[in-house]
Amino acid sequence: MPRPRKCRRIRGNPSQELFKPNSIMGRNLEIIQLNDDEFEAVRLRDLEEMDQNTSAEMMGISQPTFHRLLISARKKIADAIINKKALKIGKE
Repeated sequence: MPRPRKCRRIRGNPSQELFKPNSIMGRNLEIIQLNDDEFEAVRLRDLEEMDQNTSAEMMGISQPTFHRLLISARKKIADAIINKKALKIGKE
């Protein structure tokens, strides 16, 4: 049986929930879901330029868990940009 998921502290809120390419209608786009914790990991590491240990402490998670979130988020963001997909931030 897996361990229960640890509660993660999310402080930043996105100003928009959905980002999409300008030239394609929304109903024709595939949507990629970026979870709140992935959004927070990118915000802390890339926007606030904090190191991973400090960022992980702020979120209340371990550094390896933070690193996995960051890799997952960056992959989703790159996929959305490169393959012209919509990026939805938040809970499904």
